[in-house]
Amino acid sequence: MKDIIGKIYGINGPVIYLYPSPGFKMSEMVLAGADKLVGEVIGLEKSRITIQVYEDTTGLKPGDSVIPTGKAISAALGPGIIGSIFDGIERPLNEIAAKSGAFIPRGVNVESLNAAKLWDVSIKVKPGDRVYGGTIIAEVPESDLVVHKSMVPPDMTGTVLWTAADGKYTIKDPIVTIRDKNGKERELTLVQYWPIRIPRPVARRYTPDRPLITGQRIIDTLFPVAKGGTAAIPGGFGTGKTMTQHQLAKWSDADIIIYIGCGERGNEMTEVLEDFQKLKDPKSGKPLLDRTVLIANTSNMPVAAREASIYTGVTLAEYYRDMGYHVAIMADSTSRWAEALRELSGRLEEMPAEEGFPAYLASRLSSFYERAGFMQNLNGTEGSVTIIGAVSPQGGDFSEPVTQHTKRFVRCFWALDKSLAYARHYPAIHWLSSYSEYIQELMMWYTQNVSPEFIDCRNRLLSLLTEESRLMEIVKLIGSDVLPDDQKLILEIARVIRLGFLQQNAYHPSDTYVPLEKQLKMMQTILYLYSKSKQLIDLNMPMSILKEDGIFDKIISIKYDIGNDELYKFDEYISMIDSFYNSIMEKNA
Repeated sequence: MKDIIGKIYGINGPVIYLYPSPGFKMSEMVLAGADKLVGEVIGLEKSRITIQVYEDTTGLKPGDSVIPTGKAISAALGPGIIGSIFDGIERPLNEIAAKSGAFIPRGVNVESLNAAKLWDVSIKVKPGDRVYGGTIIAEVPESDLVVHKSMVPPDMTGTVLWTAADGKYTIKDPIVTIRDKNGKERELTLVQYWPIRIPRPVARRYTPDRPLITGQRIIDTLFPVAKGGTAAIPGGFGTGKTMTQHQLAKWSDADIIIYIGCGERGNEMTEVLEDFQKLKDPKSGKPLLDRTVLIANTSNMPVAAREASIYTGVTLAEYYRDMGYHVAIMADSTSRWAEALRELSGRLEEMPAEEGFPAYLASRLSSFYERAGFMQNLNGTEGSVTIIGAVSPQGGDFSEPVTQHTKRFVRCFWALDKSLAYARHYPAIHWLSSYSEYIQELMMWYTQNVSPEFIDCRNRLLSLLTEESRLMEIVKLIGSDVLPDDQKLILEIARVIRLGFLQQNAYHPSDTYVPLEKQLKMMQTILYLYSKSKQLIDLNMPMSILKEDGIFDKIISIKYDIGNDELYKFDEYISMIDSFYNSIMEKNA
């Protein structure tokens, strides 16, 4: 392709224009100027070619050459991804830092994956085997937690002619030779490339029917997300979007976490990178980075690369899904990604839609979230990609376009509330503004794997919280003293639910992660207290007597007082509630 050269005649920030030239293709990767800046063809017209450049265009000038590469912007897929920190177009930041310091220079040329490192390779096919897209040809221990399964590219089928012996190889060494369906011999290595904007093919999409267990009570119990599902975390500044995603990355039962820092502040992203390198995986005790990939594209990095970063992240996720892993993507934040779209659209002089966003904002958001799913892969394994996107509406206004469009394409909505956050109630997910549409699909799983009572307890808790909200409107007008005792009891039990169940302390060893069995026991204990208290109220016992011995505050403290492996202690609290009931009955007999 190097004999085809375009000439720049116009530059507008990250967008450059070329004179019409045959040989350029839509979505093709190009190299612009003497520094060979990476760009992508986004418009082909009779009068000009439009290219977005993923690097700073300072220094480019009219007349500079642009060379097409003949391939689309693609992600390198092979051993070495896990534990790495990439920028928005999969350039390794640690390698760049070692080569040129803290700031990314223009035109830096660094391989996405280390081509010199030797990997222990076990070959899984033999000559004569018929292979097809997705067939696992080799396995590599990529980290202590992840076995990398090298596969035949999805668009290739053939017969194995030769295999290397088990041993140490680089990602570029041939390990298998096949004869494809056209009779051509093809060498396969540990690395393959896939265009980031095209979803990887699958055999079948399943209905998501099992939850992503997070250990966060308000999520697992009230608003669960399924493996292969989609969720949004909208919230204003300081409401805890990033910290909620950190908790999910740390504790969710996904096999692999891909964290995309898209347009966030540099110091916040630095904190994330440093924290993740220190954290231990709670399930294995190994470093959390052994099952994590970080993609960092901060607010001062080129805006076009920010737009590409979420596609890079989801392509890596699909690759590991094809191996049979369950992958969770944390995109923080899709609002900054949408702002990058808006800036590029403005540079392209496109007609703006609401609030200046491009008219295709909704379709771009949908194409991203639709890449989630619980799939049967081409090789017969099952895997999933779960997408959890943070949304940062300006001023916490959920009626703005990004939040509203996101709401259309996700089935789980965890609305963060600034009044809860300012009151130090974390996670600040508001139980009345949030919802999950996965409850029906997950009901059978909860019934079979936890308890038939789980969903019923969950519904009763939500009902009490909803009733509390209705009563609080009356209290604001005329005060709580005029309420009858049965309604005062609802307010008190709702307080126990809010403080003792929904509020969670990320720094307490027993409360940062709570298994489903303990969550169920906590719900049952709270509802048992409500049932016994309701019996007393029905016998005309005043609420003031019920509150005398502090039983409600003792139930709130369950989350700290009972460890995750001490579920037998719940019987003591049930006995305490019975004693409380009996003592009041005796006193007032």
